Amino acid sequence: MSTDLKATFEDIKNQVLQGRAMEVFEQYYADDVVMQENDNPPTVGKEANRQRELEFFSKLTEFRGAEVKSVAYGDDVIISEWFLDYTHADWGKRTYDQVSVQKWKDGKVISERFYYAS
Repeated sequence: MSTDLKATFEDIKNQVLQGRAMEVFEQYYADDVVMQENDNPPTVGKEANRQRELEFFSKLTEFRGAEVKSVAYGDDVIISEWFLDYTHADWGKRTYDQVSVQKWKDGKVISERFYYAS
């Protein structure tokens, strides 16, 4: 486990909490990244995931807060637990904990899966 992942996650966390999630996505995600929400089918490739992320953020009507509750590091893996509180145009008010499991290769996220109660 490298300290590089710890420093990278600190940067990611700080940018996300400043509302810069798309900048994080552009900087740290691989072109062939695979992202998945719970048991939904995975979304493959940076362009498809970019569109999915942009659609999500475009429908946020209120963002009340986010907080990292815990984080763990392994060999090319970051597991983080987030508290999220927002209102979405399609889903209404959402307040929940989410776990993200990121797998890294060559300084980029190659896969990320989110786990949360739906």
